[in-house]
Amino acid sequence: MARQRLILLTLAVVAMSVLFLGWNLRGPVLFILELRITKLLALLLVGAATGVATVLFQTVANNRLLTPGLVGFDALFVFLQTLLILTLGGVGYAQLPKGFGFVIETLVLLIAALALFQTLLRRSADDMMKMVLTGIILGTLLRGLAEMGQRLLDPSEFAMVQQTMFASFGAVDPGRLTLSGIVFVGVFAAALRLSPALDVAALGRQRARSLGLGYDRLIRQALGMLSVLIAVSTALVGPITFLGLLAASLAREVIPDHRHLIILPASALLGALILVTGQVLFERLLGLQSTLAVVVELFGGAAFLFLILRRRSR
Repeated sequence: MARQRLILLTLAVVAMSVLFLGWNLRGPVLFILELRITKLLALLLVGAATGVATVLFQTVANNRLLTPGLVGFDALFVFLQTLLILTLGGVGYAQLPKGFGFVIETLVLLIAALALFQTLLRRSADDMMKMVLTGIILGTLLRGLAEMGQRLLDPSEFAMVQQTMFASFGAVDPGRLTLSGIVFVGVFAAALRLSPALDVAALGRQRARSLGLGYDRLIRQALGMLSVLIAVSTALVGPITFLGLLAASLAREVIPDHRHLIILPASALLGALILVTGQVLFERLLGLQSTLAVVVELFGGAAFLFLILRRRSR
């Protein structure tokens, strides 16, 4: 049953992708298709990477209500972008080679994400409320530092920072997309290989260690993989806080299976399906621009509140 539903999800992603590419296709077909394919691949990659990263984060934290964006990662990204522009200047930042700039941003985000997540999980993983509050406080601190730095920028440099505050799929560099795709495939394959061990880790630290699992080592590996995925997807298009939570939660509702071998690809497919479907609805059917990230955040936030209330009512 689970595998059949995975196949149905795959077919749904393929169908929406074809609809996205072929809707109202006219004029210079090859040129338009090239632009649409780049945008489609970015949507698929970011949705899949965010969904997989969230499942890994929930396993590491042993809590299905958490998502990396909830503990301040989006604020971290904006702060780092502000710091880069403040340090290099608008001209220096714009003149960075695209590939080199992307690698630098990803590495900085990766190091910062590892430090952030390890601090949170080491000190407050057993207390969800404490962990969430710590993440909110860190996010508030980082936003305050970013705003202070933004006051030192001139208007043109501030406009560059503003462009990074919300996820945008309109101008994704093909080189960055290719590099991100290679990284995602490698990390996703590694996560699937660790699926049996992740199933055991989801039982909790004490039970996993009693069953002979090298728990601490596995957690470090999972933490590294989810940090890579979040860093790559965020550096590519910008932050989307609640997309991963929405994808992971829907995956567990659509396919009620505890195995990571099933949940990881299901979350990846649903994350991609959410973004592609949303883009088709708002760009193709409604003719709207730059609204997808906002709507995803709205529904993701609503899903988070629903999960909180449902847990409290049990």
